[in-house]
Amino acid sequence: MKKVAYITHKDCLLHTCDGHPENAQRMLALDKAIYATGLIKNLTELEPRQATVEELELNHDHDYVRSVLRLKPEGLRLLDADTYINRDSANAAMLAYGAGLQAVELVTKGEFDRAFCCVRPPGHHALRDRSMGFCLFNNIAGAARFARQHCGVTRVAIIDFDVHHGNGTQDSFYDDPGVHFTSIHQWPFYPGSGAAHELGKGAGEGFTLNIPLNAGTNGKQALALLKPALETAMDRFKPELILISAGFDGHRDDPLASLQFDDEDFYQITSLICSVANKHCAGRIVSFLEGGYDLDALARSGCEHLKGLLNE
Repeated sequence: MKKVAYITHKDCLLHTCDGHPENAQRMLALDKAIYATGLIKNLTELEPRQATVEELELNHDHDYVRSVLRLKPEGLRLLDADTYINRDSANAAMLAYGAGLQAVELVTKGEFDRAFCCVRPPGHHALRDRSMGFCLFNNIAGAARFARQHCGVTRVAIIDFDVHHGNGTQDSFYDDPGVHFTSIHQWPFYPGSGAAHELGKGAGEGFTLNIPLNAGTNGKQALALLKPALETAMDRFKPELILISAGFDGHRDDPLASLQFDDEDFYQITSLICSVANKHCAGRIVSFLEGGYDLDALARSGCEHLKGLLNE
């Protein structure tokens, strides 16, 4: 069994909005399930450190970072059509981003084999200079930059199985040959990016792999597409660290999308990623909670993901 860190913080629950699909109940549901199933006994629970302003600026523009950190409204304020902020959101977002940095440090130092960051707000839609799609800062992109700049890692692979394309992450590394980005997602769908012909540009051409799925695709069909494409890409890229954007909104019960994954499919996808990590980077993986908006499906699927991280 792998040694896995479970990184979470109660202050991430303070960023919330009743009636909004991305609310504190998501993280609570998964955390409760991890305890109820006994999975917590096989994990080491840690609190994340807060990211510094300089660390946020590894992946985000100075003015954007400062504008978010200054906002502490009474009540709620919308930053865009989908993304809200309250007086506690900046702190929660700094903890969520910091969780990834801490996880990368722990895994690259060999203190843990893997880590799962059960934090929010999520991150993979956030762009360098603006919020988007429930996301304030791009937690996984920041972790990839931190790994390369501070942890001696040269090649990072990011694998995103959220039902929505991780446009912010792709944009961060589209011309960068040091980060390979793979996304499997429903398409055409929000946010409109993620077509198969999007392969990167300049020096980064060939380092982006998009696997678009039609509405109604089930988990076995998705895995049959992902497995050969991912294994071929990773044999060529040879990652030294793998990061996962773990969204569970591809589940058949999710209200915001139309894929037909079952609980077990998330174990199978995780097992595939783990086998790739075992082959190329001594099993080193850091995973981040992204989407998933049916609470029961999120809780069950997230537990399956953790079982995969522990067992493979």
